[in-house]
Amino acid sequence: MKYIIKDNQAGFVLKDGMFQKMLTAGTYHFSRAFGYEVEIEEMTGELDYMDVPYQVLSRDKTFLNATVHMEIPDGSVGFIYLNGKLTTFANRKEYTFWNVFDTYEIKVVSMEETVMGNEVTKQMLSMLPQKYYTEMKVGEGETGLVYYDNVLKKQCTRGVYRFWNYEHDISFRVFDMKQRELDIVGQEILTRDKIGIRMNVACMFKIRDAVEFSEKILDLKGQLYSAVQLVIRETVGNYRLDEILEIKEKISGEIFAALKEKETMFCIDFLTAGIKDIILPGEIKEIMNSVLVAEKTAQANVISRREEVASTRSLLNTAKLMEENTTLYKLKELEYLERICEKVGEISVNGNAGIVEQLGRLMGTEAG
Repeated sequence: MKYIIKDNQAGFVLKDGMFQKMLTAGTYHFSRAFGYEVEIEEMTGELDYMDVPYQVLSRDKTFLNATVHMEIPDGSVGFIYLNGKLTTFANRKEYTFWNVFDTYEIKVVSMEETVMGNEVTKQMLSMLPQKYYTEMKVGEGETGLVYYDNVLKKQCTRGVYRFWNYEHDISFRVFDMKQRELDIVGQEILTRDKIGIRMNVACMFKIRDAVEFSEKILDLKGQLYSAVQLVIRETVGNYRLDEILEIKEKISGEIFAALKEKETMFCIDFLTAGIKDIILPGEIKEIMNSVLVAEKTAQANVISRREEVASTRSLLNTAKLMEENTTLYKLKELEYLERICEKVGEISVNGNAGIVEQLGRLMGTEAG
């Protein structure tokens, strides 16, 4: 039987189903009567073994020269390059490519070193299945803790870290080390004089040490919220309502001091703590408003009386001066006369007395 093999093809000669040799381009004749058969394959891409093991095919030198065989060892991953360009992730352990018209290469990367090295590029990473590695991102002001098989291995600052999941089971925790705010809103408190009020308190804190924190604290927000609530109740409950309203800043300082004593328990540092708002019941608010109005009215009355006393004292002093000084008294009379004249449209003079004499009589004196 006649077989024609083209330039881009290869022929595999089988006799009685057993591989004999590989043929390149040309025309060949083989008799089926003697058990011969030729399988023709395109020499592009990955090789189809045609149910013949590679170890058998590799005995033929022509086959070896036309192909490239690559195996990925245990503990490694591979990336397939075609003509120098990365094309895909090698998801099997063994590959055989035709290497006549195209150049194939597999880059092998070891996973035995747990920390992923810089040889793994972003393009490789985009093709690498997530199951092979663990990625940890640590932002500004954060601390990352990495665990190998649940044992703390390293502490990391800002950056992106990747670890192979081959030798160890990798896990991590990222902690925000920046200062944070905790608001206690509408906390109900019974004052020492048995008045129920509500209070808003704000606290600022930050984690002191990430390693110590991870070993001791499971639910910081819930535990810290409860602790601050208790401190507020214990501190504010020792004061009467009028004291709370009067010395709010002092009470805020006591709350802060009490929280500072609990820092070790929570592995944090309290930065500030203080009362933001005090919310009174409706009836208490009305009473406070009435008291405030009464106080302001009393203050206004006191001020008014002070002004009256000051005015009276001024008049008394003026009278004494005029009594002791006749000239000053006369000047005062002339001042009042001047004011009267400013208000009078015209002055009528009767009789034969002169104007000066009549004005003098008006003032109770005789003209000279």
